[in-house]
Amino acid sequence: MAEPLDAYKVLQVDPEAEDEVIQAAHRRLARKYHPDLATGPEAALRMAAINAAWELVGEPAARAVYDRARTSSISRPAGPGGARASAPAPGPGQPRPTTQQRPAGAPPPGRPSGSVLNFGRYSGWSLGEIARHDLEYIEWLDRTPIGRTYREEVDTILRSTGRRSSASTEATERRGLFRRR
Repeated sequence: MAEPLDAYKVLQVDPEAEDEVIQAAHRRLARKYHPDLATGPEAALRMAAINAAWELVGEPAARAVYDRARTSSISRPAGPGGARASAPAPGPGQPRPTTQQRPAGAPPPGRPSGSVLNFGRYSGWSLGEIARHDLEYIEWLDRTPIGRTYREEVDTILRSTGRRSSASTEATERRGLFRRR
């Protein structure tokens, strides 16, 4: 009997990944295994699996249905002994879940400080709560256009944690033709 298709494994993304990440993974794999670029029967089978996975998780509504079905099949009792099936282990090249990843729908940890985000993985969390939980997300927010409205708070957080040096230190370390003297 054929093993059921795990869309997240085929697309090489974490089940908690955001929609944009899944879309980017699909595009990358589709370019790699497209019939016009890759040859051989394995590439054609792989492209068919990529398209089938995309049909399951490409749209938010379809992804929600797939996730509900996936979690119910994972937590269903396995047999008369009542043993439960565990979540499939990530394969080679698959990202492993970390302790820093926020479970979907988890409430903020408490002690809010700063502005509250209304988007993404940490929707409803304050910047201070995110900084205590996932400092890399704060660094990501600093690099993206969506984080511009929080730039001053993010800068303060990164300076207080030592992830960014002060402006005077950066000015003295600056090299190049147009350095002020």
